[in-house]
Formats: sequence, structure tokens, C-alpha cells
Amino acid sequence: MATNMSGEMDKPLISRLLLESDGSLAEVPSEAFKVGILGSGDFARSLATRLVGSGFSVVVGSRNPKRTAGLFPSAAQVTFQEEAVCSPNVIFVAVFREHYPSLCGLSDGLAGRVLVDVSNPTAPELLRHRQSNAEYLASLFPTCAVVKAFNVISAWTLQAGPRDGNRQVPICADQPEAKRMVSELARAMGFTPVDMGSLASAREVEAMPLRLLPGWKVPALLALGLFVCFFAYNFVRDVLQPYVQEGKNKFYKLPVSVVNTTLPCVAYVLLSLVYLPGVLAAAVQLRRGTKYRRFPDWLDHWLQHRKQIGLLSFFCAALHVLYSFCLPLRRSHRYDLVNLAVKQVLANKSHLWIEEEVWRMEIYLSLGVLALGTLSLLAVTSLPSIANALSWREFSFVQVPYTHGLISPQLKTQGEPLQIVRVPSLCRILCSPRPCPVSSAGSTQPLRLHCEPSPPGCQRRLLNPWLPPGSTWISPPGCVAWKLSRGSELAQADTTLLVSLSRGPLPCST
Repeated sequence: MATNMSGEMDKPLISRLLLESDGSLAEVPSEAFKVGILGSGDFARSLATRLVGSGFSVVVGSRNPKRTAGLFPSAAQVTFQEEAVCSPNVIFVAVFREHYPSLCGLSDGLAGRVLVDVSNPTAPELLRHRQSNAEYLASLFPTCAVVKAFNVISAWTLQAGPRDGNRQVPICADQPEAKRMVSELARAMGFTPVDMGSLASAREVEAMPLRLLPGWKVPALLALGLFVCFFAYNFVRDVLQPYVQEGKNKFYKLPVSVVNTTLPCVAYVLLSLVYLPGVLAAAVQLRRGTKYRRFPDWLDHWLQHRKQIGLLSFFCAALHVLYSFCLPLRRSHRYDLVNLAVKQVLANKSHLWIEEEVWRMEIYLSLGVLALGTLSLLAVTSLPSIANALSWREFSFVQVPYTHGLISPQLKTQGEPLQIVRVPSLCRILCSPRPCPVSSAGSTQPLRLHCEPSPPGCQRRLLNPWLPPGSTWISPPGCVAWKLSRGSELAQADTTLLVSLSRGPLPCST
């Protein structure tokens, strides 16, 4: 049994046929930038494949290079760890935390190198250790620049290539130059680096893969509570009341009929809760007479959960459609049809047609289909992978008629008084009543703003993504990029802010 298990574990995650069929994995230009990898597991193999396919020269350090050489692309050099750390300036450490001390014998060869820690702790390890894996690695190798990156990217993602949903790579380090090198390497591999600040943020970065839908807990509990309430009401009305008052046993309705009656009620309430906070936010601004004050915390959190609530509303509506299609398939429905036919025969009725009921059902079904189609359009365009493919005008055409309660932040123009506005994304940004245009090739477009809190715990959010990806926009003399530090006399901001006209995520400022 042990021999069989060992054989299964030794099987590579990357198919050898893939390596042989892709010519780009067989040859790498001699002048290519050299990258080292310490480790020979599944992640190391996938990482080597992606690096070779991106044009890098890869050298892999293994304790048993003869056994593992066949698992890597032929263009990658597999050698002993002592030899692998000699030439590359950037070295990926793809081993578990408990094996870090075994690398201390390489400290002389690793001096001055950039070490990229890609490891992830388990939930018990995260609670047990006071230091993050990256900080622990930095304490073992004080002469190296340690960078935390690529820990949120799976081995499968490295093989298949970046997708819309998993393209971001959080990066944190104490040395700006090391962070810049790893960021450029991530871009070359097709990913989007996200600066998370200093290495003190590594603990938060390592906790990201352990979180299971953190933004869905409150909306899911809300939907579950609504479902339980409406289900109890429909159970009392449709099942319990006929049983108590008339002695009719209708408990067979619980699995399908009562659930089907409950789902649209939950969907309607959740959909109303999507747009209600926008109305409340507008009312709060009107009552205060200004939009430059932050919302109450309860309203701020409500605004942040609108997308999840809307998707749950669509989920309940879709389930309602499926349950409705199943209604005629029930055995109880067939018995009802037979009983109705018998009653017609006994009553000597050859033609049963009620015009009002026919029209009512036809209109009901037609409006239901149109409502589901509209809700589907809103739900699909809310998905990040779809929203990223739409221009701002296209996204506004679908979403804006239903989201008048949102606030559009704008950049301050030179010479106007400085103000701070609180927006639903929990970012504080510089605001002005007038937008500041930027131009390229004679055209004028609105700004794309970046709001960056300070580390640790730096969470960045792209606001107003109006500009198309890959564009370079130049600021005219009337536009400026502001940078406020903690405790600024102008804004009294409790976080460090960076508002810039440049493309891509900006580094956190300390």
C-alpha cells in the first residue's frame, strides 16, 4: 500500500505530453532573464512551465535532480540547490515552512538575492505562529530581500494561464527595488501585481487563500433568514391551516409547492434591499446638505454587500423558475387532472374555459419571463469577468437606470479647496464638484482614480474604471495628482492616500 501511495504522489501534475507539444517550453533564448526555483513539487513544476513559456531562463534547485529532472520542461535546468542559487537574482522558495531551516546552508550563496516566498500556512499554523511565513524566511536570511507573492495563485492557474477571476497577485516587501522586480516578472507572466505594502502585510496576504467567501456571510445569512420566515408563513397558510380547519392532509406540498411559493418572495425582498440603500444614502446626503461626509457604518456596510444580495436574488429567482417547470411533473398534479376530468364528466361539462383565468396566466408568465431576463442581465453584468469587458458607457447603460443612489467620485482640480468624500468602497478620495479631464490624441475622457490605504492591511480598490486597459493618459496643466500622509493638516485623513492619473495599481505609501 505504501509503495502504491508513493507512486501516485510521484506522478507529475503537468503532463509530459504538454511539455513536449509546446515548442516554447523546449528552448529559451540565452540572453533571457534567469530565475531560480527551490523545490520540485507541483507548484514548482507549474511555475517553471509558466516562466519558461513567458521567456525566462529557469534553473531549478532540487535535493535529487536526477529523479525530478523529467518532471520539468526540457528548457529548465534542474540541478542541486547549491548550484541553482549561484546565478539567478530572483529565486522562488517553493518549499513548506518547516523546511526553511534546511536552506540555511545556502545562506552564503543567497546573500543579496531576492527571495520570493510562495508558501501558504494552514489555518492552525496561521493561528499558532506569530510570524508570517515570509517574515520567518526573512529572519533566517537577513542578507536577502524577501518578497511575498504568488501564494494566491494555484498550480492549475499557472498551467492554464491567468483568467479574469484570478489575475491579481498581491505583493508585499520591505525593499522597493525587490518589489519592483517581482512586479515586472508577474506582468511578464500575464498577471496583475497588486502592491500590498511592507512585509508586515504578509500575514494578511497569507490569510487570503484561507478565507471562504468573506463578503458573502452576511448576505447568505440574510437570504436564509428570509427564506425561513416566508417558508414558515406559507407552511401555516397552505398546509397547517387546511389540516386544522378542514382536516385535509396537504403535507406533500412541503418539498416543492411551498418552497416554490417561498422563493419569489425572497427574491423580491432581496432585490428591494439592493436598491434601498442607495435611496437611503441620497436621503442622508439631502438631510446633511452635503455629500462630503461619510455614511453611517451600517449604511456603508450595506452598500458594500449590494452585489452579493443582488446575485442571491437572481439565484432565488432562477430556482423559482426551475421549481415551476417541475410542478406539472409531480404525481399529485396528475391526480388533480384526473379528478378534474372526473368532475367534468359527472357535471356533464364538455368544454371548460374561463377567459379571465386564461388571460391572467398568460400575462403572468410573460411578465415573469421578462422580469427574469432583466434580472439575468443585471446579474451577469455585475460579474467581474463580464464587467471588465464592458466600457463604462456600456456598463452604465445597463446598471445606471437602477442605481441612481450611487455616488461618482471626482478628482480635485488645482486651485480649488481640498475636500474629502466618503464613498461606498470605504476609500477616502480627493473630491471636487468638477471632473478633471485627461487627454490623449486629441480626445477627452474622464479620469480613472486609484485610492490606496496605507499598510499594513492595505486594501486597494479601483474607482471609476472609465479608461480602456493599456491606455496612457497625460495630465494637462489643470490636473494634479495628490498625495496625503497620515495626519495631514489639509485633510486630517486617517489613511494614506494616493490619487494618480497613471495606469495600474500604485504602491502603498508609509
